Order: sequence, then C-alpha cells, then structure tokens
Amino acid sequence: MEPDFIRKHFDRLAKQYDSHAALEQEVATRLLERTVFNRLAPARILDLGCGTGTASAALKNQFRQAQVIGMDTSPLMLEQMKRKSRLLKPLKAVCGDATALPLADQSVDMVFSSLVSHWLDDPAALFTEIRRVLRPEGMLMFATLGPQSLAELGAAWSSLDEAVQLAVFPDLMEVGDALFAAGFREPVMDTERITLQYPDLKSMMLEMEATGASLLVSGWEKWGPVHEQLGDGFDALLVDGKYPITFEIVYGMAFGPPESQPRKTDQGDVVTISVDSLLKSRPMGYD
Repeated sequence: MEPDFIRKHFDRLAKQYDSHAALEQEVATRLLERTVFNRLAPARILDLGCGTGTASAALKNQFRQAQVIGMDTSPLMLEQMKRKSRLLKPLKAVCGDATALPLADQSVDMVFSSLVSHWLDDPAALFTEIRRVLRPEGMLMFATLGPQSLAELGAAWSSLDEAVQLAVFPDLMEVGDALFAAGFREPVMDTERITLQYPDLKSMMLEMEATGASLLVSGWEKWGPVHEQLGDGFDALLVDGKYPITFEIVYGMAFGPPESQPRKTDQGDVVTISVDSLLKSRPMGYD
C-alpha cells in the first residue's frame, strides 16, 4: 500500500477518528501499562505513529520531565494531537516517515509504537530505524496486528467472493525474528485477542472505515452492494445476535543493545559510538 495513499486517507479521518477508535485507544492503554519496566528515566520519548496524540498526552502525564515527540505521517492527525498539548505539558509534533526518522542516532530513551508496523510494507525496516535512534538500554514498546485479526470478516467474505483478501499479518515468531535481526536485546512478547461486537453489519463496516481498518481489506468497496449476502455469511458467527470482529494483538518489549554492537544497513554493518564514550576510553594523560 502506497504511503501517500495511507497518509491522505488518515488526513480525511483525523477529525472523526477519536470518536470511533475504541480498539486503538484500548490497545494503547494496555501498552502504556508496560512502561513500568523501563530502566532509564527517559529524557526524550518518541510516540511513533501517534495519530491524534492520545497516547502522547498519556506519556507526558506519566513522564512529566520528559520531552514527548509525537510523530505521524498525517499532518491533519498531528493537528489533532496539538489540541492535546498543554502549556505545562507540551507535546512536540513531527511529521515524518517511520522508516526514515528525522532524528539523530541514539537520541531517544523510549520508543512507543501502537498499531503502526502493520501499515508498512517492510516492518523489519521499522525496527532497524528504531534501533538507530534508540539509546543503548533504551526501551521499545510496540503493538501490532497478528494473523488472526479480522478472522470473522475473512470467513464471511470467503463464502461470497474469494477475490476479496485480507492483509497478511506476521505472527509472534516472525515479529520476534525481526527484532533479533535489528539487534534488540531481551525481547518479551505475547498476544491477546480483542473482540468487538456490533448490533448490525453496517455499524461494523462504518466504524472500520472511520478508523482506517477498511484499508486492510483488498476489495473493501464491494461490501456495499452485497451487504445482505455478506451478512448471511456472518449468520454462523453471531454472538448473542451481535456481529463480532476479532483483532489479534501482538505486544512486544525490548531494549536497545550496547552502542558498540553493529546494526545492519543497505550499506553494510554500521557501528555508532558516542563522542563521550570515545573520550572515556582514551588512555589517561592523552592530549
């Protein structure tokens, strides 16, 4: 999916997003609970893919002395984030590409990224870039969609039109392998399933459109003309007469490696060492 297309789509959703994003807000809240495992008092926190900045504001409230940077590809989402910024708890908005962060090497103490990587064609590139900007022993927390997401919708569509396809989401092991490949240490990962229920199919589909989840279904535009038949496909899946949609959430936490550990790039392995470390390693009496 083209990044410009995604950006423009979320620009259109910005003003209505918060009133529909119950799942996104709940996942962010559960991810925020994991900040208790941080090892460093963070001076700078990056909320990567911050959207309207709900998690950014919560991070600033929790770490009041830290600078919280909310970064997103959508300028209009960032406009909504700025509304959550306060004089005594300011948030910094940065518009940029998650795989080419406009930040210096080892300049961030904590990276928080909720439901972002599944929008990228190459999620591994995201971890590599996060590792570049994260300080040694800095903490990465993220949540992404797993392969069982939207299972009910996939089952209903398969009985109607096999040409309609869901996005393919990596499983926990694949995400863990990408973390290791990027050089992160001590990864801890787990999954859970969150099921939302709707009174009718139309409510479900309209909310998916309002949060951008509809972009995860190739052929989404077909649902309108065949909504009655699609509803029939849900008959065997109904829960107490309600239409369910399940999201598998993969949570991850890991720490940045020592600064002497190389990271892989397109140009080969790169080692980043701070000037302070070089000065400390000089022999005594060196001028």
